[in-house]
Amino acid sequence: ILAAYQDPEPRVRQEVDALRKMWYARFDHLQVHTPDPAFDTMVNTWNAYNCFITFVWSRAASLIYCGLRNGYGYRDTVQDIQGILHLEPEMACEKIRFMLSAQVDNGGGLPLVKFTHNPGHEDTPDDPSYVKETGHPAYRADDALWLFPTVYKYVAETGNLAFLQEVIPFANRGSATVYEHLKRAVQFSLDHLGPHGLPAGLYADWNDCLRLGANGESSFVAMQFYYALSILRQFAAKLGRAEDAAWLDGLLAEYRGKIQTLCWDGDRYIRGFTEAGERIGAAADPEANLWLNPQSWSVISGLAGREQAEAAMEQVYTRLNTPYGAVLMDPPYHAHAFDGALAVIYNPGTKENAGIFSQTQGWLILAEALRGCGERAYTYFAENAPAAQNDRAEVRHLEPYCYGQFTEGPASKHFGRSQVHWLTGTASTVMVGCVEGILGLRPDLDGLRLAPAIPREWTGFTMDKDFRGCRLHIRVENPDHRESGFTSLTVNGQAMPDAYIPAALLTPETDICLVL
Repeated sequence: ILAAYQDPEPRVRQEVDALRKMWYARFDHLQVHTPDPAFDTMVNTWNAYNCFITFVWSRAASLIYCGLRNGYGYRDTVQDIQGILHLEPEMACEKIRFMLSAQVDNGGGLPLVKFTHNPGHEDTPDDPSYVKETGHPAYRADDALWLFPTVYKYVAETGNLAFLQEVIPFANRGSATVYEHLKRAVQFSLDHLGPHGLPAGLYADWNDCLRLGANGESSFVAMQFYYALSILRQFAAKLGRAEDAAWLDGLLAEYRGKIQTLCWDGDRYIRGFTEAGERIGAAADPEANLWLNPQSWSVISGLAGREQAEAAMEQVYTRLNTPYGAVLMDPPYHAHAFDGALAVIYNPGTKENAGIFSQTQGWLILAEALRGCGERAYTYFAENAPAAQNDRAEVRHLEPYCYGQFTEGPASKHFGRSQVHWLTGTASTVMVGCVEGILGLRPDLDGLRLAPAIPREWTGFTMDKDFRGCRLHIRVENPDHRESGFTSLTVNGQAMPDAYIPAALLTPETDICLVL
């Protein structure tokens, strides 16, 4: 090594040039040009870079972030994959395979995937040895459910339906196709139901500071489960699995009814039920009576009706939103926390106790964009975007180019200060919210739908995107200053009946113009 750098000038220059070319090549797969430089620099460069960092490191210890983990968190890693799928889908697919190989043959995910992971030979939370080595005593309710949107986004981005038939081992024993892995994940939830028939809380859902109990029930997980069923239903149809499709249709109808009956509370969705049967997040609760995630996920999952979505998201905007983003729930826990409300250990306004948990902002951006509410979607982006914080750096206390895990909420005396930089799921969820939501790039199994949701003041923007081996040059025009909608779409000069582009129409260089 010393000899190679005896004359450092040419060697170092070559390596820096190679590094620069590598990163620009990655970022070039999607480049956008909008009226907002802060949005452009995040989507084109810094949020993308943040996504690659979390993709590689997950929440493990690194030179950037100190931690004590001896492996990859299941839910964290599967979510982080989504942030780079539009840039490096095959790199993402390798990590998808890895995480599928960390799924137990009962359908659940290993809560922690060891750095020494050996597919087919791992112990599981059912084995005392796993609990002793990892410190994770039980399965979590949501781990394997994150596979569904991640696998779907890969297949939709690439058109690689054959991936669903690829055989991948389970963590402990045996192997199955990707499709069968997903079916097992559905069965895992069906095998672990609470008293009301919703997915049981098990050790925890996404919010590790909310322990509803092993037999409690989470509305968030129930919505994830509903979303998973809808994705698997699409795969079943594509693969000609008529019997599975009928089974899934029945489950979708059953769980839509259950969730709506049990979890809708007039103008919001509750957070769930404790093991003792208490309702959490109901309007009458003295504390934590409105939670963010059930409202945004009711839209993302396709569960909420139009009027329900409007009411729930209006509650978010009027009750939870702040100049720095929406708090996780309100009011904070203080005097009325139940035993599983571990967030009460934090000061009000900090982390999960009514802090602005940044990862949830991406889901909020996406939910509003799916409703066609461009002004709201963009507001939520700008409130939490690092590049938009340069005029209040003395408040934010974080680099102006990376996301933090949380920002302290209005109940904290340090309202607006951000914490825990770089290794947070925020990068991935906000990227998805921006790309699929605000920019409206929504691949599906047969092509690409264009459905931007933007501020009215934008008169238009352009995008260059690589998609299924083609280079798409996309121009969006907004002469009537709309938030969303469709007036016309042309693909290489050919008028389309709606805002959908079948993959069969794509050419190596495809010119697309959408007029809102």
